[in-house]
Amino acid sequence: MVRFEVWAPKASSLDVIVDGRRKPMRDANRPGWWQTEVPAAVHGSDYAFVIDGSTPLPDPRSPWQPQGPDGPSRVVDHAAYAWADRAWTGRPLPGAVVYELHIGTFTVEGTFAAAIERLDHLVDLGITHVEVMPVSAFPGRHGWGYDGVCPWAVHEPYGGPEGFKRFVDACHGRGLGVILDVVHNHLGPSGNHLPRFGPYFTDRYKTPWGWAVNLDGPGSDEVRAYLVGSALMWLRDYHVDGLRLDAVHALADNRAVPFLEELSEAVDKLAASSGRPLFLIAESDLNDPRVVTPRESGGMGVHAQWSDDFHHALHSLLTGERQGYYGDFGSMGTLAKTLTRVWLHDGTWSSFRERTHGRPVPTSRMPAYRFLGYLQTHDQVGNRATGDRISATLPPALSAAGAALVLTAPFTPMLFMGEEWGASTPWQYFTDHTDPELAEAVRNGRRAEFASHGWDAAQIPDPQSPQTVRNSCLDWDELKGSPHAALLAWYKRLIALRREWEHLTDPDLTRVQVSFEETAGWLMVHRGAFRTAVNLAEQPATLPMGTGAAEIVAAWDDRAEIRRGLVGTTLRLPATSVAVVRVGSR
Repeated sequence: MVRFEVWAPKASSLDVIVDGRRKPMRDANRPGWWQTEVPAAVHGSDYAFVIDGSTPLPDPRSPWQPQGPDGPSRVVDHAAYAWADRAWTGRPLPGAVVYELHIGTFTVEGTFAAAIERLDHLVDLGITHVEVMPVSAFPGRHGWGYDGVCPWAVHEPYGGPEGFKRFVDACHGRGLGVILDVVHNHLGPSGNHLPRFGPYFTDRYKTPWGWAVNLDGPGSDEVRAYLVGSALMWLRDYHVDGLRLDAVHALADNRAVPFLEELSEAVDKLAASSGRPLFLIAESDLNDPRVVTPRESGGMGVHAQWSDDFHHALHSLLTGERQGYYGDFGSMGTLAKTLTRVWLHDGTWSSFRERTHGRPVPTSRMPAYRFLGYLQTHDQVGNRATGDRISATLPPALSAAGAALVLTAPFTPMLFMGEEWGASTPWQYFTDHTDPELAEAVRNGRRAEFASHGWDAAQIPDPQSPQTVRNSCLDWDELKGSPHAALLAWYKRLIALRREWEHLTDPDLTRVQVSFEETAGWLMVHRGAFRTAVNLAEQPATLPMGTGAAEIVAAWDDRAEIRRGLVGTTLRLPATSVAVVRVGSR
């Protein structure tokens, strides 16, 4: 027997159709809720709701949409899956190395099953957590996942609910934690049936992607419960270890208790009852440390967040790009500030925004692991005109320098799939909208956006083309070729150092120092006994190492050498090179 429940506060009548048989629903003694029991319903039964005699609709809390978001829902008995991870006690975020991947392009097959076959590569690399881009159901087969319309259901072409459980199980069996990217600030433009049920959205606010979610208007109690329930479902029923929250700055919410605070409290309670660490990672454009400040200290209680300022500072320094939001970055001084104070814009003027932006991070009491640092992400690659990776535009030595600065920084490092071997494949913007008008609007909008920046429309990949998806799939045959194998070995070495030496995971931001010579082109990050030295100049550089012993523990160019003289110890770095040095005695 299955109990069917749905919130539809404006409905006069409500029926459920289960395996072709229709049954009326009754008032559930909760405002706006309807319910009924169907003895014949079992795991795998198809069902749909009928409001006031209209067209059958999928369940807003549907756990399975095997025919896509417009088809009937299917019952899932989560207890029916035999988990193999009973010994899994979780893996906390401090000390983590995160790997962001997209199921649809991580392999050519684009499924959970195919992704499982590549997990041993991540273990060998030294990854601790896999961050999976959104897997909630969306129309069509291909997409980034941010147009999902069923926040409780797994995208069927990837492998559906059981496929995702098998993937999580396989990760846990290899010691990998799983972080799932979820979207609470909007739903996709096609296949979204929630407005038929209740006031899930509001026109009082706007988002760049569609209707804003109703978090503070009439009916918002149930809307918030809907989103919190979805989040807890992934953590509880799919054994996910953490959630990445997309664009929380777009959560328009004026209630006394912000939605993020409510969500973090619910997740902490589930962590306490389940006996394993669970966490939230926000994507936030606010540069506001209150997002990751504990609730008891007046913050929202999110456990970590992405740090775009560090990315911008590193990317613009290595590439020389200064357009758009890179305009305030590009110097060694800006990178040094983000390495020691997290954000460049912490109450400073932002030329891109044409206003002051941000708030200082209290570095004396805010651990660095609460901020994720990265050289590439799906956003920073895929939102470029042709989806070109940094490794496609830079010589391997500069990619190696970027990797060293990420993996020896005080932050929680995150890699984007394929970055570790300098993948030559782009990662482009692609969609598979089934609505022809929407598909054409997206295609034309993408071209118009980049035409305004001087691009020829013919150069912009067609988001709707299957070839764009194929172009974005990783080529795993590259791993053994040059220069990919050398870069992969470099990433492995850096991650191994991070795991071996506590200096490189020390979360105390006040102990991070950065020295640099802007005109000479070198920069050095001081982390306890370790120095990450980068020479970006076209001529060799000599960097001071103090007066004691020093040892190179990792170098991209084997011509790097330690020299000892009357004035002290120095590091001789070849042009465009990077090395990690340990100073002092063991």
